[in-house]
Amino acid sequence: DLASSAPSDPVYWLGNDTLRVAAALFAENRGRLCRELKAKDGVVPQSVVVLQGGEQKQRYCTDTDLVFRQESFFHWAFGVTEPDCFGAIDVGSGKSMLFVPKLPESYATWMGEIFPKEHFKDKYAVDEVHYTCDVSLSVLVFTARVCVCRGQNTDSGSICREASFEGISQFQVNNTLLHPVIVECRLIKTDMELEVLRYTNRISSEAHKVVMKNVKPGKKEYEMERQFPGFTLFLLLFPLFSLFQHYCYTKGGMRHTSYTCICGTGHNSSVLHYGHAGAPNDKTIMDGDMCLFDMGGEYYCYTSDITCSFPANGKFTPDQRAVYEAVFKSSRAVMAAIKPGVKWTDMHRLTDRVHLEELVKIGILSGSVEDMLKVHLGSVFMPHGLGHLLGIDVHDVGGYPEGVERVDEPGLRSLRMGRLVKERMVLTVEPGIYFINHLLDQALANPAQSCFINNEVLARFRGFGGVRIEDDIAVTADGVELLTCVPRTVEEIEAFMADSEKTFSTVVSSEKL
Repeated sequence: DLASSAPSDPVYWLGNDTLRVAAALFAENRGRLCRELKAKDGVVPQSVVVLQGGEQKQRYCTDTDLVFRQESFFHWAFGVTEPDCFGAIDVGSGKSMLFVPKLPESYATWMGEIFPKEHFKDKYAVDEVHYTCDVSLSVLVFTARVCVCRGQNTDSGSICREASFEGISQFQVNNTLLHPVIVECRLIKTDMELEVLRYTNRISSEAHKVVMKNVKPGKKEYEMERQFPGFTLFLLLFPLFSLFQHYCYTKGGMRHTSYTCICGTGHNSSVLHYGHAGAPNDKTIMDGDMCLFDMGGEYYCYTSDITCSFPANGKFTPDQRAVYEAVFKSSRAVMAAIKPGVKWTDMHRLTDRVHLEELVKIGILSGSVEDMLKVHLGSVFMPHGLGHLLGIDVHDVGGYPEGVERVDEPGLRSLRMGRLVKERMVLTVEPGIYFINHLLDQALANPAQSCFINNEVLARFRGFGGVRIEDDIAVTADGVELLTCVPRTVEEIEAFMADSEKTFSTVVSSEKL
């Protein structure tokens, strides 16, 4: 239990009830990496892994600093919160070296105390600490062979930046061996990593429940993300506090969210990545709207990803209930089927089948579900993939290792993982049914698909938006551990939202106004 770490252990801890994370988490990760590298052909024990941390950056051409977040591979191995660092690991011995910037004297005036190297050695429990200007000199003591991390992120298509430092030309550099090995290590979570991910889910689940309690017709979508409603005095003092983010930060120590918050209501709930600059959570919530709130907090770079769908007024209409229960049925069918060895692509296909069966019951579709599957009709109503890996990145690495290709079919080509499920993977399960005019119009113009669609019934759902239910799970030896804990059934949601007397009682009880 990370929370029970001895007081003398190096930890990341933001006080109060936030989680203590021992530096042992990252020492274990480095040890795993060394063992896996030594088992690979082409890696000699005399090699040293060199990773480059994230850099502090400014907004465009200004001197305004952006809030720093550590580079993910570097964080996985060292857990360092400061920018502009390097880390090295001797593969043979496992010895760890951290390299920190040698700061100018002016730093002490503007930015705070300049700590000695021993401070970082103790803080991060590494074997040695040097300055970044001495990377090449320090590494040369161990070897002339360096492994750096270069490889493609299969979600973004971007190439991760390999470490580069002055004097690297003195070394025999390999930039192909490390990436696939460290990706596979990140794929499988340790007990300590799972504990942090349980924490991010617990705090984010509670934050979602706070939002659910406070949604009301007449409010703006951004108020659920950006404004802290409740007591008049609180509003006067803190008008710009985030509702979801406020809870995650004040109760969980989460300075960052895992991604841009999606706060879609009404027709906006069918916009899959709503909340971006062109659609910035700015609609007025109307009575009768469905809400789709996709938000996750991040603690010490470990993420969460949760979506809750519910009616703004707290009471499902018959149509809302029918669509919601269709998605809930697919969610639970998939979670009941997941275990080590199953194909993630099969889980996506199971979702499509359940959705089509339920849409037939609603009356939107008619005909043979088998024939609908052949023409990929499920992707009209769920164009995205079922879910993705989760960890230090919200779309975590490892979904498509070498030899595993995407299935080039509608829906499946958007699936972020194509491999077999393994124990200790952490995944999202996020089925959804959406009524997206663009896709509906395309389907109606396609004779192979339109023959299954009852356009008169479908017209009733134009403008409905969408429903997504997203939970985070850890794969166990024989099934899954559900990490997310929010009201999920129709009955649970309606009862929870009706209990408005407790709104914010737990959130503001400790606030001093």
